[in-house]
Amino acid sequence: MTSLNALYNASQLFSNTEKMPVLFLGHGNPMNAIEENEFVNGFRNIAKTLPTPNAILCVSAHWFTNGTMVTAMEMPKTIHDFGGFPKALFDVQYPAKGAPALAKETKELLLPTIVALDEKWGLDHGSWSVIKHLYPNANIPVIQLSIDYTKPAQYHFELAQKLNTLRNKGILIIGSGNIIHNLRLVDFPNFDKENYGYEWAIEARATINNYLLDGDYQPLIEYTKLSKAIQLAIPTPDHYLPLIYTLGLQQKSENLYLFNDKLVAGSMSMTSLKIG
Repeated sequence: MTSLNALYNASQLFSNTEKMPVLFLGHGNPMNAIEENEFVNGFRNIAKTLPTPNAILCVSAHWFTNGTMVTAMEMPKTIHDFGGFPKALFDVQYPAKGAPALAKETKELLLPTIVALDEKWGLDHGSWSVIKHLYPNANIPVIQLSIDYTKPAQYHFELAQKLNTLRNKGILIIGSGNIIHNLRLVDFPNFDKENYGYEWAIEARATINNYLLDGDYQPLIEYTKLSKAIQLAIPTPDHYLPLIYTLGLQQKSENLYLFNDKLVAGSMSMTSLKIG
């Protein structure tokens, strides 16, 4: 049950707004942060359809923790959590402010789940590498909510539902990962080949997209019971679970729109979506 105190406090922090959309962004290669390509343009174009948010809450594939945490510092650092890339990528800073008050309200909203207020993490590349294309001036405060790796998808779907009240307070909630994400099988020589996927990736994309567009989410929550193609597409849950958070926030009668819906390097997809 949603905390009444949290609802009251959130109402004091942020004025009522129209219901904010929800996004899932396929972030892909970290180089998307500094390159110009169709996926970057897709992020920019979707930003033009959004009301200006009061703040952003991001669930990133790259903050996978034992338990649930939320960043609560005034100025989150830009984390370069990758290796082997050009210095220009490591030089990128995204100096968005944090939102400690929003972090505290998020903690209350998610009760009885225990959420730790974190002062050490910051913004990992799952968040800043895409948010910088939505809001290049870093003028929107950002907090991150971690993903508890000890819990199943159903748990995350239900946890996300508790955040829905924030959408009426101008909070843009973003899941950032990749629906198809098998790094072991990436075809690096064909990384730039247009919409290129292995047969199993093509099958998995079609299957998942059909469930998404039909609004049939239970099979996606129980994805471990699906075909071998799906298991190859989702060998680990970290990049997939941000999608489950986004789906958990959808309300009845809200539309779902796919964009950047292409395969990359054989074993990855950039498929992104907007709800609302």
